[in-house]
Amino acid sequence: MSVAHDHGGFGPYTMDDLHAREDEGRGLELEDGWLVELSPSAPHNWAAMRLQEIFNAAAVDAGATVFVAGGGEWEISTPAGIRKPDVFMVPRSVARRSIVDRDPAVIPGGELLVVVEVVSPGSGSERTDRVRKLKEYAALGIPQYWLVEFSPHPRVRVFTLDDGAGAYLSHAAAEAGEVLKVEVQADSAFTVTFDPGTLTEF
Repeated sequence: MSVAHDHGGFGPYTMDDLHAREDEGRGLELEDGWLVELSPSAPHNWAAMRLQEIFNAAAVDAGATVFVAGGGEWEISTPAGIRKPDVFMVPRSVARRSIVDRDPAVIPGGELLVVVEVVSPGSGSERTDRVRKLKEYAALGIPQYWLVEFSPHPRVRVFTLDDGAGAYLSHAAAEAGEVLKVEVQADSAFTVTFDPGTLTEF
């Protein structure tokens, strides 16, 4: 059994510390040397799973060779440390290197095509999703950042990268009852079209 160095319980922590924990860092992100607990819930996880299914279907229909993952368990590296997006998309070759070759085991954030965070209202991670990650993911050059809200009503906001400014610009938004239509650039471009209301349907 391996246990992370606790540094007297005060940090700072490293990626090795995160992975050496008994729980192998599940449910935690590493931000500037600090362990940050994620705030999932059943509605949060359901919305993320539904969006993952929508992305997968759109990519398959277009014949795009991408890999869509989520669940807050996959790790990506960022300047802050380790993030675990709710949903993300990478080229299939990148996923293969991480899954099969384990080289690298942590996916470089700059390889992502799309990254999605599902906002948990009132949680400690809400401001991070809305503010910090907006800047952090833009600095990595990730082309699209999606913010998904499930409460009080399903809503999706899509930000696209302005390469010249190195920042995200608001690109599209839709609420339940409206149709969101966004093109994703991969080896084969494809369009994701759906009503955000479907993210909370059961």
